[in-house]
Amino acid sequence: MDSPVTVPYTSFINIDRKSNAPVYMQISNQLINAIQRGILPAGTKLPGTRSMSQLLTVHRNTIVAAYDELLAQGWIESVPNKGTFVHGSDPETQNPDINFQKNDLQRYPKTTGFTFKHSSILDNPFEKSGCDYIFNDGIPDIRLTQIDQHSRIYSSILKRKAHKINQYNHDGSEFFKENLSRYLNLSRGLPISKNNLLITRSTEMSIYIASQILLAEGDVVLVGELSYFSVNMIFQQSKVAIHRVPVDREGIDVGAVREICSRQKVRMLYLTPHHHYPTTVTLSAQRRLELLRLAATYGFIILEDDYDYDFHYDKSPILPLASADTSGMVIYIGSFGKSLAPGFRTGFIVAPENLMDEMRKYLGIIDRQGDILMEQVLGEMIAEGEIHRYLKKSVKVYRERKEAFTLLLEEYLGNYIQFEQPSGGLAIWAEWKAPVNLMQLSRLCAQNNLFIPKTLLYQNRNLTAMRLGFGNLNQQEMEHSVRILSECAADLI
Repeated sequence: MDSPVTVPYTSFINIDRKSNAPVYMQISNQLINAIQRGILPAGTKLPGTRSMSQLLTVHRNTIVAAYDELLAQGWIESVPNKGTFVHGSDPETQNPDINFQKNDLQRYPKTTGFTFKHSSILDNPFEKSGCDYIFNDGIPDIRLTQIDQHSRIYSSILKRKAHKINQYNHDGSEFFKENLSRYLNLSRGLPISKNNLLITRSTEMSIYIASQILLAEGDVVLVGELSYFSVNMIFQQSKVAIHRVPVDREGIDVGAVREICSRQKVRMLYLTPHHHYPTTVTLSAQRRLELLRLAATYGFIILEDDYDYDFHYDKSPILPLASADTSGMVIYIGSFGKSLAPGFRTGFIVAPENLMDEMRKYLGIIDRQGDILMEQVLGEMIAEGEIHRYLKKSVKVYRERKEAFTLLLEEYLGNYIQFEQPSGGLAIWAEWKAPVNLMQLSRLCAQNNLFIPKTLLYQNRNLTAMRLGFGNLNQQEMEHSVRILSECAADLI
């Protein structure tokens, strides 16, 4: 066997004197790593403690401690009168061929050693940019959030000696669910209790759980002709057959839904009736009642997403379909605290109790612990009326921004686009009067410091449109953004 000192130990044992980890543990861990990766095969003789201490320029007692750790963990064995060997075979018959490449232990594998399924459906559609000005999907402005106040509530909960954490289970905080159920009753007319609620991390998680339970491969799911791309990705991953239904100024075409149901079995209809995504139109009251009748007649599930429900400007919002559902055909999903800082938001599902029982099983697998402290904060904000006061203030700001944004669009882009002021939400649906290559327009805008993500662009043979979010922009940012878009459009049209 080769002399143990010919192994280049100093190449793969690196000691960090500034680390909090003891030096002997650093040495033992790196020796274990070398053994695991085959750089020190079974039967390899290790240098004596004196020789190793000289090689690594550490005290001999440090090496003794490192070897003791390796012995205790079973990685090496000490053979009297012969030395210390890597455990696993007879040192007299083993003659390992050590083929060490420098930095082997510093490299992590670039690829797996096994095959797995690749999903092109779930590719991340979102883009990033370094532009100063950005049109987004219609998200709130986090600069308006009262993060200090939220943090104080969070901190006070942490400091308390007694609060309702002991009432927590994997389904969520009982305190939060009690308050959220009352809040949804008052704000959305949902006659529910906490037993009808499932707390999730997001709308997407809610839809994923519902899809796992309710959909099977080949099921027919109806969505709007233009619909929320993230939700469509979840449905496609479930291998269902997606049928697209036209959407007009009154929302989804109920006549088209009826015609499809008369020809084939429909399992689910997904819609965002309050402000249809992406066109922002509100589903009329008459169509809401007709959809409930169709669901009861043909037995399909209505998956109602309350997208942007909290942001309504003109009058009292129309109540959800779920508030008028007496047949148990509607599953209502949404997010709570969307106008708050990102870390202070959560999702929820409202459904009959028998379905809740099954959904809790799935939530217990993918998110068993949840976030009890955050839910406690949100529960207290509801109980103390803070969420009502905050929403009132933020809606006032967003109403003003909507009005300012529409004036800017009319001034700078009135010759190019047509749009209607939405009754709510944080985005405007703008259709181009003349054909223009939207991808080319987006690239030109990016060159001029305005980023327009591809997820906001809608273009086919019959339509050229954009969804322009204004909620995140102040007056100055709106003016710069619209001016850039106008100048770039003028260059292309």
